[in-house]
Amino acid sequence: MRDNTISHRITYVGHATVLIEAGGVRILTDPVLRTRLAHLRRRPSPLLAQWQEKLDAVLISHLHYDHLDLPSLRKLGQATRLIVPVGAAALLRQHGFTHVEELRAGERTSVNGVPVVAARAVHNGARGPLGPTADCLGYIVGAGTQRTYFAGDTDLFPEMEQMAGGVDVALMPVWGWGPTLGAGHMDPYRAAQASQLIAPRVAIPIHWGTLYPLAIHRLTKAFLVDPPFLFREFLLRLAPRVDVRILQPGEHCEI
Repeated sequence: MRDNTISHRITYVGHATVLIEAGGVRILTDPVLRTRLAHLRRRPSPLLAQWQEKLDAVLISHLHYDHLDLPSLRKLGQATRLIVPVGAAALLRQHGFTHVEELRAGERTSVNGVPVVAARAVHNGARGPLGPTADCLGYIVGAGTQRTYFAGDTDLFPEMEQMAGGVDVALMPVWGWGPTLGAGHMDPYRAAQASQLIAPRVAIPIHWGTLYPLAIHRLTKAFLVDPPFLFREFLLRLAPRVDVRILQPGEHCEI
C-alpha cells in the first residue's frame, strides 16, 4: 500500500537503480535486481527481494547490460510499463515485454499524471557485441517542486546548463562498476561540474558502490567507497548551495 503522506522519496537501490516516489507514483530506473551480472558481482542488499508492490513505470536509459537487464525486468513482470530510448523497443518486445514506449530527447509522456521528459545523454548506445544500438537518455520526472533528474549514463556536456532552474533533485552518476572508467562516464569531479551547471536543490550520487568484477574488490575497495565523498568535496567548492545527500545502496531519503 502506498504512503501518500510522503511527497518525494528517493531510494538508492544500487548502481543506476533508483526508486522515485513522487506525486503518488512509483518509478524505477534501470533495474538491476540480481546478485550476478555476467562477470560482475553485487554487494549484498536487502532490497533485491522487495518488489512486491506494483510499480507504475520503469525508465531505461540505454541498452548496456548493467542498465537494461532482461532477467531483472522479468522479475517485475512482462506487462510492466517500460519507457525506453528510441531503438530499444524491438529488443524488449522480442523478449515478451508488452507495454513499451519509446522516447527521443525532448519528448515527454506522463505516468498517472506525473510528467516524464526525456533528456539528452552523451554515451555509447550499442548493446555489444552483436546487439542493437539505441539512443541514450536521461529523464526528468515530475513537476513543480518534485522534479527529479535521472542522468542515466552520460558524460558532461555544456547544454546541461539548460536544465538550471528546472531540476529539484539530481541523481548524478559519479563512477561505474570497476576501478577505472571508460568513455562516456563522469567521475566525481565531472559530476560536480555537471551539478554546478544544473543547479539542483539536492544532488544524490548514484552509479557507485554496487557492482564489481570478480575478485577485484579484494585488491582495491576504494572505487566502491570513495566516489560519493569526493563528489561532495568537489561540489562544496563549485556549488556550495547544493545539498549533497549520500545514500548507501539500500538507503532512502525524503525531500
